[in-house]
Amino acid sequence: MSIETDKKAFYQSLTKQASALIGSETNLIANLANLSALLNMSLDDINWVGFYLVEDDELVLGPFQGKPACIRIPIGKGVCGTAAFQRTTQIVADVHDFEGHIACDAASNSEIVIPVLSGRRLVGVLDIDSPSIGRFDAADGLGLQLIVDTLQKTLD
Repeated sequence: MSIETDKKAFYQSLTKQASALIGSETNLIANLANLSALLNMSLDDINWVGFYLVEDDELVLGPFQGKPACIRIPIGKGVCGTAAFQRTTQIVADVHDFEGHIACDAASNSEIVIPVLSGRRLVGVLDIDSPSIGRFDAADGLGLQLIVDTLQKTLD
């Protein structure tokens, strides 16, 4: 079995767990808290996972697992702000090569950020950091998108 096949199966299983955790709950904060905990205990080689929520023209820290983090990030700035502005997943192999990277934790070396939408409205982003360079790839992006899709169903 290839690593990509293994990742696909892993994320399908994780999505089932996320769906079971969310159930029929519609409270956003409760769902974000449980999802950040699930991802933190399930993903290897990460040092921070959580959500930033849109407030005016900024992303504001939401439920997370890890060290204390930046509280506010302007939309369009850093990896999170870029994902929010472009509404596209950002996979950054080495954050030190990302112009304008906002370093909340000096130990983070790679990052993946996935926008969370309700219809066309940006709600926030899922942000995951790793101490390893190149930790995240396209398979992680697709797998984590499945989990975000599960969350988004509660927002529509």
